[in-house]
Amino acid sequence: MKVAKFGGSSLADADQFRKVCQIITSDADRRLIVVSAPGRRHADDTKVTDLLIACAEARLDGGAAEAPLQAVVARYAEIAGGLNLAADLVDRISDDLKTRLAGPTDDRGRFLDTMKAAGEDNCAKLMAEGLAAAGADARYVSPRDAGLVVTSEFGNARVLPESYERLSHLAEAPGVTVFPGFFGYSPGGEVVTFPRGGSDITGAILAAAIKADVYENFTDVDSVLVANPDVVPSARPLPELTYREMRELSYIGFRVFHEEALEPVFHAGVPVHIKNTNNPSAPGTRIVVDRRAPPGHVAGIASDAGFCSIYVSKYLMNREIGFGRRLLQILESEGLSYEHTPSGIDSISVILREEQFDAAAEARVVARIREQLDVDDVSVERGLALVMIVGECMRHVVGIAARACGAFARAGVSIEMINQGSTEVSMMFGVKADESAAAVRALYGEFFEDDD
Repeated sequence: MKVAKFGGSSLADADQFRKVCQIITSDADRRLIVVSAPGRRHADDTKVTDLLIACAEARLDGGAAEAPLQAVVARYAEIAGGLNLAADLVDRISDDLKTRLAGPTDDRGRFLDTMKAAGEDNCAKLMAEGLAAAGADARYVSPRDAGLVVTSEFGNARVLPESYERLSHLAEAPGVTVFPGFFGYSPGGEVVTFPRGGSDITGAILAAAIKADVYENFTDVDSVLVANPDVVPSARPLPELTYREMRELSYIGFRVFHEEALEPVFHAGVPVHIKNTNNPSAPGTRIVVDRRAPPGHVAGIASDAGFCSIYVSKYLMNREIGFGRRLLQILESEGLSYEHTPSGIDSISVILREEQFDAAAEARVVARIREQLDVDDVSVERGLALVMIVGECMRHVVGIAARACGAFARAGVSIEMINQGSTEVSMMFGVKADESAAAVRALYGEFFEDDD
């Protein structure tokens, strides 16, 4: 039995819906289908989820939400009309949206999640109708009725352990079950969404719950590539990756698959197969527990900008018991999460996402570090990017770091920070954000073009 998830680009219009219906009905093992909200039809288009957010924010701000609401209804009407579905389906979708929009707004996060979830929920109903019209035995199921229970963290839900047992009954459902992605229900019955892109997470949860043979994730690319094709147009496809390699690459810039979606399938041992809706015969990329590759092989290169570094130095820091704990407690009390903490004997750097560390937070944190830790120096450097090379087969191979640093030197890229995890699956470099593209191209040339 397969769980198949289809992303927003796969569901953008009626033509894409027809492709998805054909893919589903071409394989009787595809019995549990997860859908995102309709995505962009073209480069200048707006995703349905963004239209729904605009609706919610207009209502919250006391303005008129009619224009974005009608834009959402029009998107569904266009798809339903293109599939020759019953007209009353669009009326039901419109009524659902109006009911959500008229709901209580006392809790901003709860209201936003209720509106955002309408994209996937109504798309699932539309897909079930489309499959039935194509002759399939298909039905929609609500996450509430199915048993997907999540934490009450609006916009950032995590699945609760009891969900897996509750959802396991879906394996026995006849025909094709269509399940909306991106959201579940709190123990109190409230709609709560995962982070953006969270339909990947829903699919992974369901695949683990029913112990699927494979979790197919359909998107708009033939496979995962070694590097971002916008930076390296000739980047090679990756036929296979391990869970750990994909997790590392997703964390630092690979947008094909949500970084949190690997946890459920990893623990359940369910392989993932990334495929292209527009080219379903392409081999795609498989994500598995183990794979074979030559020693020193780099699986992929990823990068992401938007980081900053807090640099702290104090003579004999290494002798001061509890220094690191107290430093991180300052960040914790400010509600800041950190990414990495490379350190020396008398210095430590804390890498954070810039988006959570505005000027006011910086001023408070720097003042508290000076006052509470009595440091010799503290400074903040902004405008950083992290560039990572990933590969299970890099472990215990001499010279990987030397090759990477040599490539940077030849490209004129200055390294601000180097960090390698104890598993040696990844090696991370901090560079100036405006040098990150050059850094990726240098690494690709070293580890892939030179291999040719």
